[in-house]
Amino acid sequence: MVYQDPMSALNRVHSIGRQLVEAIRVHDRSRARRAAARAEELLAEVGIGEPGGASRLSAPVLGRMRQRVMIAMAMAAGPELLVADEPTTALDVRRRRASSTCCRLAAERDLAVLLITHDLGIAARFCDEIQ
Repeated sequence: MVYQDPMSALNRVHSIGRQLVEAIRVHDRSRARRAAARAEELLAEVGIGEPGGASRLSAPVLGRMRQRVMIAMAMAAGPELLVADEPTTALDVRRRRASSTCCRLAAERDLAVLLITHDLGIAARFCDEIQ
């Protein structure tokens, strides 16, 4: 699930890494080192950092990263369906990037996306079917 307001699901006190590693460990019960490596991979997939590059796990949750961190957390569970509830509402000019990140990852992983939105422009751009 990717929430409309990512700050309602993220804790400002904890780093990106702590929250993402915790989500990974809850879902697959992996050890901390493996979960940290997987967290780095997920962050790279959503455009935060590079695989094997400098770690962003200790970074605080910055405004422009929040939605991407939420997408990475949602992908950590290896879902078959990604529910995105107004994923662009809290964003500015990066609106299309967040939606295109969801859609790109969905296509790469053969994942269904349920996009909940009132923005028909975003829906028309990224959806195969609108109901």
